[in-house]
Amino acid sequence: MIRVVLVDDQALFRAGIRMLIASQPDLEVVGEAGDGSEALAVVAQTRPDVVLMDIRMPVMDGLTATAEILARPDAPRVVMLTTFDLDEAAARAIRQGASGFLLKDADPEFLLAAIRTVHAGSSVIAASATRELFAHFAEAPRPTPPSYDALTEREREIFALAARGLSNAEIAAREFLSEATVKTHISRILTKLALRDRVQLVVFAFEHGLA
Repeated sequence: MIRVVLVDDQALFRAGIRMLIASQPDLEVVGEAGDGSEALAVVAQTRPDVVLMDIRMPVMDGLTATAEILARPDAPRVVMLTTFDLDEAAARAIRQGASGFLLKDADPEFLLAAIRTVHAGSSVIAASATRELFAHFAEAPRPTPPSYDALTEREREIFALAARGLSNAEIAAREFLSEATVKTHISRILTKLALRDRVQLVVFAFEHGLA
């Protein structure tokens, strides 16, 4: 059972998402909060697997709450909820370690799939959208870290394709590899670069001018 906490200042929105999640046999809402401050207490009490976090809320916004939650040991995955397709706040949240963002008017099936994907550790929530987001709010590139030099030539090729938002299947087709091989390469790349998931890979690529 995947344990979910909903954080949003709109009770009606929370109720709709709660009903949607309750209809799934493998998902369960274990807590709700109306602002970031409440979220900290609810997450500590319920220890969820995934947190759906609104960005803009009173008392404490989602960015502040996300930073505090992700700083804790055994932190849950956090997915930001936003009404804006290209949201600078969402970009900041992903830099802090959030696993991605979803539009509040996303298709219900996409939202459910996103929760399962994040829980599984893949964290591929609209990687292409994440790439577009960071392209829109690009900052001056940082120097390439030594860890990138540790990648093999093949790993750099896979890295570049993943940074463009291509899925494992798309990379496999382009490079004439099996999906299992691509998955192994991605895993090694993440380990060498000390990144948690593919969303963080996209962020890394943009922050260091490698996208």
